[in-house]
Amino acid sequence: MGRGESGAGDAAFLERRLRMVEDQLVARDVRDPRLLQAFRELPRDRFVPPELASLAHEDRALPIAAGQTISQPYVVALMIEAVTLGGRDRLLEVGTGSGYAAALCARLCAEVYTVERNADLADEASARLAALGLANVHVRIGDGSLGWPDAAPFDAILVAAAGPRVPEALSAQLAVGGRLVMPVGARGIQQLVRVTRAGETRFEREPLGEVAFVPLIGDQGWHDEPR
Repeated sequence: MGRGESGAGDAAFLERRLRMVEDQLVARDVRDPRLLQAFRELPRDRFVPPELASLAHEDRALPIAAGQTISQPYVVALMIEAVTLGGRDRLLEVGTGSGYAAALCARLCAEVYTVERNADLADEASARLAALGLANVHVRIGDGSLGWPDAAPFDAILVAAAGPRVPEALSAQLAVGGRLVMPVGARGIQQLVRVTRAGETRFEREPLGEVAFVPLIGDQGWHDEPR
């Protein structure tokens, strides 16, 4: 088996997974062949609560523990494709959640460093990723808005929670030429943006569309839980 490969699994889930890729990703112009193959091979049903496994391949976000969500498959694909991962890249992910996006990215780049503020989620994701044989994913419990300074710089940063602005700590940890993709804006609806570090002090920003994410709680995000 290759890195992170777990076999064909249940035939019904495999059929749903392949249909998900064609109907939700290919049909919406997700084109990266390596990313599409990662979606085909990774069992998404293992990243949701067992009682929701039958819904794992539907075109919507689903609840996981600690009041968090696993994002809709298309949004996960959109963000990963936008950050343009290369095989030698080192990625920082903020907001491990279920570990699904980290597991996909682990098939596309050299190393994934992922930070989760909720200890239970981090522990569950670590166990799930280890069971899939993903030795190139490193999980840390902490304030994701501050990044992972001692592992920086990163070629790419994915932020799976919405902040009022791009945290300065994350911008500082992005390598020159690196890409950061993150939802930015008020709670509710945000703008997904891609920031490219074009020079030591020059950052280029482009909008990618409207999204709705849980808030980024932390020192350089929102300072309180939503009411």
